[in-house]
Amino acid sequence: MDNLEPNGHGKPNESLYEEVVRAGKRTYFFDVKATKGNDYYLNITESIKRYKDDGSHLFQKHKIFLYKEDFEKFEDALRTCINKIVALREKEEQ
Repeated sequence: MDNLEPNGHGKPNESLYEEVVRAGKRTYFFDVKATKGNDYYLNITESIKRYKDDGSHLFQKHKIFLYKEDFEKFEDALRTCINKIVALREKEEQ
């Protein structure tokens, strides 16, 4: 997604880069955005398709805003948890 203005930033609240992960009834959106102070942050949105009693549907959304000062801690925690899950699966398979 190349919506960059001449200063390198998009319009306010516009994604500068986007990744989408579809996972069954859930979709995850990873959007890189810029603050007014020209700092970048990551907006992670989980969107879940829910059905009403009348058969119509709506999307329930949850958002996380991840700022640059927390990138490394977040990445470390995520990597540690994924590694733990892999280790637990391997242990169960033995």
